[in-house]
Amino acid sequence: MTHLKRFLPVLDWGKHYDRATATSDLVAAIVVTIMLIPQSLAYALLAGLPAEVGLYASILPLVAYAIFGTSRALAVGPVAVVSLMTASAVGEFARQGTPEYLGAAIVLAFLSGLVLIVMGVLRLGFLANLLSHPVISGFITASGLLIAASQLKHVFGIPANGHTLYEILLSLGRQLDDLSWITLCLGASTTAFLFWVRKGLKQRLLGLGFKPFSADLLTKAGPVGAVAVTTLLSATLDLSERGVRVVGDIPSGLPMPQIPPFDSELWLALAGPALLISVIGFVESVSVAQTLAAKKRQRIDPDQELIGLGASNIASAVSGGYPVTGGFARSVVNFDAGAATPAAGAFTAVGIAFATLFLTPLLTYLPQATLAATIIVAVLSLVDFGAVKRTFIYSKSDFAAMAATILVTLLFGVEAGVITGVSLSIALHLYRNSRPHMAIVGIVPGTEHFRNVERHNVVTGDRVLTIRVDESLFFANTRFLEDRIHALVAERPDIEHVVLMCPAVNEIDASALESLEEINHRLSDAGVCFHLSEVKGPVMDRLQRTDFLDHLSGQVFLSQYDALSELDPLSAHISESRTPKKRAQSNVWAGPEI
Repeated sequence: MTHLKRFLPVLDWGKHYDRATATSDLVAAIVVTIMLIPQSLAYALLAGLPAEVGLYASILPLVAYAIFGTSRALAVGPVAVVSLMTASAVGEFARQGTPEYLGAAIVLAFLSGLVLIVMGVLRLGFLANLLSHPVISGFITASGLLIAASQLKHVFGIPANGHTLYEILLSLGRQLDDLSWITLCLGASTTAFLFWVRKGLKQRLLGLGFKPFSADLLTKAGPVGAVAVTTLLSATLDLSERGVRVVGDIPSGLPMPQIPPFDSELWLALAGPALLISVIGFVESVSVAQTLAAKKRQRIDPDQELIGLGASNIASAVSGGYPVTGGFARSVVNFDAGAATPAAGAFTAVGIAFATLFLTPLLTYLPQATLAATIIVAVLSLVDFGAVKRTFIYSKSDFAAMAATILVTLLFGVEAGVITGVSLSIALHLYRNSRPHMAIVGIVPGTEHFRNVERHNVVTGDRVLTIRVDESLFFANTRFLEDRIHALVAERPDIEHVVLMCPAVNEIDASALESLEEINHRLSDAGVCFHLSEVKGPVMDRLQRTDFLDHLSGQVFLSQYDALSELDPLSAHISESRTPKKRAQSNVWAGPEI
């Protein structure tokens, strides 16, 4: 039963489900449904798909996640970044508005689902760690700018295209003569209204005496209000006859289950984009889920999240939708509204299904400019230039990766941006680990502590060279370790002992073991003994399974103080002879060790 609960978390939280929990979930579902209806329509258009496809992608995926997901607050559905990536990927194989385009989007969702499920079964949730936060932040910032730019054509009422920022702006500039002033007024006013709703409506309502829940609900319903008002204006004034583009007829009814069309060439061509969408969607989703879970001292299982998201994408494909993932904004709303279990998502699915059955005829005259305004306001909240500044101040290498991701995404498109981000994340990780920090250390007078000679006033002798390595030893950094030790020894002709201090070494792989053997051999030829100190238990266990310790020219010491006391008693005695006052003056903290 426990094994089954791992793959079906609903069996765990479902047995404790009661009326109070159901009430909390139902209230959260109402709030999220109000928010999700205009978002689903807008994101479908962003993906180049009919508006109703966004609704289809917001029904069965929520039910599937409620069964297989582990987050109590994550709300799954169409999101801006994945919608943009879908348009970019599918646009290579079919023209928007054709059955082939929709079929390719469905295949993309199905393939993404398969990729995520396979990753979950293989327990590959840790792969999310390969994408550094600065790279993810840079990609999302660039995607937000790209998405907002792509929606300007709907706000201006002009035809435009392009997958990069340069192409989009160039296309817009060429079409400005065809600008529709009515559409611009409608789109600009709606955008301004939605920004005001997001920034100031809640505080205004609280100031008028509204209760927090009511004020929050009305704020979240702002986009629905914009849809209702602009649709009414469009229908009353017959704006579609004056050049304002509207959504048009949206089919009523629920989608019939279907099997994604099988075309081996198309499936192979979409496999790469499906993998990229899966990775980005999972990283975004699991980041949100972990943040919200921590607030209630809950936990999520990243491997099971892969399965939950995979099932959601397959459910989306079966119901005629496109790739989905956990959305940041709607998940936060779901959490704040009191969602207690994933059942809130299932209730939201019921609300979306009701809207699909009965409300779609009311959206015929909905201006596309309104949906564009909804997207622009939503995605610009993802743009975080402050993170760019903070990263620049803190780490120049992380900033370089972040800036490169932003520029590549803006200039060459989202797929190139994703590949650049993943490649830079892995490259930075390998680079940093290939050059571990190594410090020559000495003993702090009057203590048994050892610190960096460049940062502290410490005692060192002429006979013993102690080198502390602050990283595990593996194939990527062994050559650096060898070169550094031999260079330091070459600079000190009086050295008789080299001690490699290993308090931060959690692992020594086979390549590193060979390097240690080579270091030991070369130092022995030079008449220098090679020692280890403060080796961790698991690392020592592995060393003892080899003959390395039998050939070691020196010893393995439990502590560095033991090593100094035996190899250089004079330095240890000098340290002990310092007065407490002298020690206090010489051991002033000089900042963190680097």
